[in-house]
Amino acid sequence: MVAMKESMPMTTAAPKGPAVKQPVRVEANARAAWTREKAPPAALVLSDGTRFEGRGFGSTRSSAGEVVFTTGMVGYPETLTDPSFCGQVVACTFPLVGNYGVPAEREDVWGGGLSAVFESWKIHAAGLVVSDYSERYSHWDAARSLHDWLDEQGVPGITGIDTRTLTQHLRERGTMLGKIVVGGVDVADRDPNKEDLGKLVTVDAPRVYKPVAGVGAPATGRRVCLIDCGAKYNIIRSFLRRGVEVLRVPYDADVSQEKFDGLMVSNGPGDPTMYKTAIEQVRRTIERGVPTFGICLGHQLLALAIGAKTYKLKYGHRSQNQPCIEIGTSRCVLTSQNHGFAVDTDSLPRDWRPWFSNLNDGTSEGVRHNWGPFRSVQFHPEATPGPTDTAYLFDEFISMLR
Repeated sequence: MVAMKESMPMTTAAPKGPAVKQPVRVEANARAAWTREKAPPAALVLSDGTRFEGRGFGSTRSSAGEVVFTTGMVGYPETLTDPSFCGQVVACTFPLVGNYGVPAEREDVWGGGLSAVFESWKIHAAGLVVSDYSERYSHWDAARSLHDWLDEQGVPGITGIDTRTLTQHLRERGTMLGKIVVGGVDVADRDPNKEDLGKLVTVDAPRVYKPVAGVGAPATGRRVCLIDCGAKYNIIRSFLRRGVEVLRVPYDADVSQEKFDGLMVSNGPGDPTMYKTAIEQVRRTIERGVPTFGICLGHQLLALAIGAKTYKLKYGHRSQNQPCIEIGTSRCVLTSQNHGFAVDTDSLPRDWRPWFSNLNDGTSEGVRHNWGPFRSVQFHPEATPGPTDTAYLFDEFISMLR
């Protein structure tokens, strides 16, 4: 399947926000077209030779990538459209998936092609692995089944395998490559960590989003430049709700001539060392003293920009409700996470210090400068679905702009 970037023309006028379409209501227990009896045989094959047999749903095209697991109980539409999952075969540990269908696509009140229900313009995951795909779905906002949505976008799924055994296997041996083989049709291996994934998930051209009168906070007159390495839409929404204009630029753009009050470095997929242009832009922006904030991959890029190091985790953090502690205050927050790399805090240069730490394994969850307006977090303060414990970090960053 050929991946396509989101193409948007430059717009400077404030979007008026078209009328929101009314959601299509679906009767309880409406039956999707997919049935277990007619589903094609499928197999999840790991690079170490481990094989899980099941049934296919979604697209009948086989697919390959890095096999990872997520422990979130809800939010599969947001997960699948999260660009950070680009090139990954995602296994859900929650056993029941598909039971509330998929909402109809509609534009947010801010317009400009910003989705109101998804985190990007398409499914980025290479495949979906579930224990029990629900043949029946029911939700007031559902417009189609998960099977139909995956099929429309050419993404295969597999159901009927023991995801508990799969998760334990990945935890013990580490994340590995694998493929979903549907109907016995094999496909070549793929290692997304060796690819320049940024070009697959970024925006084609700069795009300006402006606050809309009567929606969220009044316009502040401030502008944030967002380096889009695969940004989730809720990062943009989080600024617009607070009255801040967003200039969204490609991951390899030169921002030195742009006018903005602060720099936001987004989340995204793959090895952070592959984003050399973005790293250099962050370094130069910090040297200019411009307030800078990084999220997820953006946290790793900021760390590399100041001379610190990153490393690959054994199986990564992909979940909701991960506990993190703020160093120095002992304040515990629940966070949403999706990353396979981490920052080595022992490599932080002078005048920088750890900010948050993961209570499960002690890995870095944030760094900050001792006195300058530069900081980053590994988790997602804009999490959709939540938790929203750390949404206040947007308010703190905006206060630095003033």
